[in-house]
Amino acid sequence: MLRTGLAITSLALVLSGCAAAGSVGAARSASGDPAISATTLQDVVRTLASDEFEGREPGTPGEAKTLAYIVERYQAAGLQPGNKGSWFQEVPLAEITATNHRPLAIGDMRFTHATDWVGVTYREQERVDLTDSELVFVGHGIVAPERNWNDYAGVDMRGKTAVILVNDPDYQHAGLDGPFGGRAMTYYGRWTYKFEEAARQGAAGALIVHDTFPAAYGWNVVESSWTGPQAHAARADRGASQTLMNGWVQKSVAERIIAAAGGDLATLTAAAQRPGFKAMPLGLTVSTGFDNTIRRFASNNVVGLLPGAGRPEEYVLYSAHWDHLGRCTPAADGDDICNGAIDNATGIAALVALAEANRAAGPAARSQVFLAVTAEESGLLGSEHYGANPLFPLAQTVGGVNMDAISMAGPARDVTVIGGGKSELDGILQQALAASGRVITPDASPEAGYYYRSDHFSLAKRGVPMFYIDSGLDLLEGGVAAGKAHEEAYRDVAYHQPKDEYDPNWRWDGITADVGLYYRLGRILADGSTWPNWYPDDEFRRIRDASCAADAKGC
Repeated sequence: MLRTGLAITSLALVLSGCAAAGSVGAARSASGDPAISATTLQDVVRTLASDEFEGREPGTPGEAKTLAYIVERYQAAGLQPGNKGSWFQEVPLAEITATNHRPLAIGDMRFTHATDWVGVTYREQERVDLTDSELVFVGHGIVAPERNWNDYAGVDMRGKTAVILVNDPDYQHAGLDGPFGGRAMTYYGRWTYKFEEAARQGAAGALIVHDTFPAAYGWNVVESSWTGPQAHAARADRGASQTLMNGWVQKSVAERIIAAAGGDLATLTAAAQRPGFKAMPLGLTVSTGFDNTIRRFASNNVVGLLPGAGRPEEYVLYSAHWDHLGRCTPAADGDDICNGAIDNATGIAALVALAEANRAAGPAARSQVFLAVTAEESGLLGSEHYGANPLFPLAQTVGGVNMDAISMAGPARDVTVIGGGKSELDGILQQALAASGRVITPDASPEAGYYYRSDHFSLAKRGVPMFYIDSGLDLLEGGVAAGKAHEEAYRDVAYHQPKDEYDPNWRWDGITADVGLYYRLGRILADGSTWPNWYPDDEFRRIRDASCAADAKGC
């Protein structure tokens, strides 16, 4: 997850915006809540981000060390095992490592793997050969009947390879009006959806055209994330229903491909942004191939529980992902461990600190679940598995707090709303921010689709109301300029790279303030009796209503 923010589900958001660092159980914040331990946060981040944990890749020795450490900290914080006496929920995965890539051959052009393109397969087979597959430009690769949009209309994709634009058709709009929410990305804009839809259309291959602004990250992130081992949810058909090859190409490569077909990428992109766009066969074929090493294994979510004293069968969820990328593309100094200090050792540290604070406060009315999920970096796989196989019924899950890549920039005056206007939480958030002294700043990058890029989405799409905000850019020291500089430096230098490392010079007052915010959010939910819901016209309202109606104990 790129953005250094927090994902929040909460009905009652009356809270304190700042908690002082201190020893849990020995100090209180200004609001009277148990203070958040800066020592705990430091210790957990420093430990999990150390080279000893090898970047916390699922299915490696780094996972075993990570799970043991989380359980140790959960036990010390006073949690109980959350899965019928076990700390773990098994998540079946398949890991496929592609090697020996042939060039991407299109006409007389040859493109080099990693430099020009990346490609993997979701099929569990030892060799992939994509041979003379016809290329078809399919715009943004979207089929959305409710929006009267079908980029695949009239084309048979069987055996063919889709060339797909990143993001939504209207991402360039200045505002939030348009067939896909204007500047704000929908799920149709995410790479996960585009590969899923290409498979549903029967395509043999899918190539997304990378462009830094609508993707919200550079080619360095694509290269680092899409080379090396790739973990996927284990499928009963071993991936036979998926495309043979999924990949990305640099924008400059796509321009050359379209030019070789007698067209212009900019012209086709403009056409793809208008209703009525028709997919265009390019009159070219693509070939490539690579070997695969396949490893089937089970990773684990870690689940701790604080039982409620009044309504223990109603649940409030705290979550964060424990995994990162393991060994990855080396930095200039040869360092090849993606330590994931901010992304997301900070989230796991917050889980532990919140467990301590809630234990110190005594039992809430509702039960509290502390869920450390696996394989977020591989596509939210751990939270997706939990959402599909919940240990606590989703209709009885009131909401919760998801923590992913918490900012280390220091305290901020503001919060940035991501995915606002979706639920009845909006008005309550205004009240909460007035009480805390922080203000709302509109999302400066709605085209990035941050709402769909962390583990809260696995619950939201199943109806559990989710509200996502960033801790803000208007820093108490340095203002907006300092906040933007910090965010840009993290994105350009550290995100999904070996330089996301623990820094002994970090300041901890900002993160303790944010974790104090998380505590108040979750605790009010846990001590309350109300339930959030989506607005009537929101895409998730129907799902929540059906879930509630099917469970007499829920909602």
